[in-house]
Amino acid sequence: MPRKKRKHVRHWKIDPKHGNILVGRFIGIMMIDGKKGKAEKIVYDSLDIIHERTKKGGLNVFEQAIKNISPLLEIKSRRIGGANYQVPIQVAGDRRQTLAMRWIRDACRGKKGKKMADKLASELIDASDKTGAAMKKREDTHRMAEANKAFAHFA
Repeated sequence: MPRKKRKHVRHWKIDPKHGNILVGRFIGIMMIDGKKGKAEKIVYDSLDIIHERTKKGGLNVFEQAIKNISPLLEIKSRRIGGANYQVPIQVAGDRRQTLAMRWIRDACRGKKGKKMADKLASELIDASDKTGAAMKKREDTHRMAEANKAFAHFA
């Protein structure tokens, strides 16, 4: 019997408004309890807010934010000879985007006080400028990977 898990390939739908698969994936990640309409409204409202604030276009800022936050390295725990080692590994393309979207979502949910669309818009603008909570998460992950570079041969 194989020890590795089977890879589950998820087929994301293209979002109806922009025709962009990245936005469609992000809507799926933002969704809570299957309420896709609510998630779509939040994402589209935040893209409109971004367009008003920056005049660059909400979709361009969104794509730049995902690109900036996507991690190059991550840490996996490996058990070798009775000891656990934090081994840095490179991140594949789809996982890079998924982690970036997840970190943006979690950073928005961690903030208090404003509407979700406003929080998401400000986080995406910050991420496109290489600042903000999601960018800090990426830098912390990279810092951990650099600190454990000595264990890279266990990968």
